[in-house]
Amino acid sequence: MPLSTKRPTAAAIEADRALLVALQDVIDYAPINPAYSVPALRTLDHNLAIADEAEIRARRAYEVAREQAAEAARLLHSAALETKAQVVAQYGSNSPVVHAVGLKQRSERKRPVRRTAAA
Repeated sequence: MPLSTKRPTAAAIEADRALLVALQDVIDYAPINPAYSVPALRTLDHNLAIADEAEIRARRAYEVAREQAAEAARLLHSAALETKAQVVAQYGSNSPVVHAVGLKQRSERKRPVRRTAAA
């Protein structure tokens, strides 16, 4: 049977561990291939436990890094907004510098159109 590249389900892993426990109780189990012996299966189960722990650690590290990046992005964005406000305060709302930092100059804004009453 060819091996799949998909990870087995948790239920399948539990069934495999139950098989290992059951085989430990069988005294005369002696497979022809030593790769399927109880000590070999115990080693594979131990390796799986180590890999699961490493995955948990990596997931936690990723979550911490993601939170740190989000916080850094929030701080940068907040500082950029405050910088724009400082530019407007220092140079005025109609200065070319205001346009250079990505804001609209006061003279570029459209004046509202007066509505007439419908008859």
